[in-house]
Amino acid sequence: MSILQSNKVIAIEEHYIDPNVTKLQEANTTNTRIRNPKMVSRMEDFGGERIEEMDATGIDIQILSIAPPGVHNLPKDIAVTAAKQTNDYLANKMSKNPTRFRGFAALPMQDPQAAARELERAVKDLNFVGGMIHGLTNSQFDDGKASWPVYETAAKLDVPIYLHPGMPHHEVRNIYYKDYTEEFALFPQAAWGYTVETATMAIRLVLSRVFETIPNLKIILGHLGETLPFLLWRVNHNLKRPGNAPIEFREVFCNNFYVTTSGNFSDPALLCCMQELGVDRILFAIDWPFIDNKLGTDWFEKLAISKEDKIKILSGNSSRIFKL
Repeated sequence: MSILQSNKVIAIEEHYIDPNVTKLQEANTTNTRIRNPKMVSRMEDFGGERIEEMDATGIDIQILSIAPPGVHNLPKDIAVTAAKQTNDYLANKMSKNPTRFRGFAALPMQDPQAAARELERAVKDLNFVGGMIHGLTNSQFDDGKASWPVYETAAKLDVPIYLHPGMPHHEVRNIYYKDYTEEFALFPQAAWGYTVETATMAIRLVLSRVFETIPNLKIILGHLGETLPFLLWRVNHNLKRPGNAPIEFREVFCNNFYVTTSGNFSDPALLCCMQELGVDRILFAIDWPFIDNKLGTDWFEKLAISKEDKIKILSGNSSRIFKL
């Protein structure tokens, strides 16, 4: 019997689409993403195909989050209402299959005080397990002190905030990526741009010193840490050189961050994370439906790591962090 069949499996970066949020994006933004209709159909499904694929690959629970950009590109007043509505929408879907689904709250970071209130409501009233930030909020990073009420609330509730990639800033896209996007559409997205944007947000969050004020804040990064575990020595070393203010980057990263396997099924990358962070900070994820479940579960089944470590990654760590 495979380790996925004989043990609980929790996949924590799995997506849905709320048709009402899509309509709001179409009506209020100029950069609405055009998605493949089949992909949209899969993300709007909470029953048949989604459950069938979970069962076929041994995934017991998906922790669901709205697909990017979520509500992060909407005007402030609309975003606050949309976040509440989509969290209620997800809670209703979860209630119909409560043993298979949990959720991350959509957060209207355009209004951090409202986002903090919505996170608390989602966790206390809707049984969500944390919140998710989707890249930039109307072209701004969410590391400044104005955003800290969200992180304070997450720490108070003892739930994590997941930093999920979003589209790079439009000026970055123009300067870094536009020469090649016609031929390589995913260059500014999942192939590279998302990683740079999210890793930058994570570094900025450490440099903001939010963890000195909120030492029990938990942050999750997907894709095996958005390259930061691989670069941890270099980032930490150079931030300690003359000319920098004192900062313990490695200590903060290793104490406050967790990483997931979402969409990065690489043996060397996983082993790097295990060596730098320890296996207790690695969580299983697929990034469904952008990545097929089978691609991730087949990779994980063949990994040459101990059974004990596999169980921790598959569900032990998530069960502890999310109290499942």
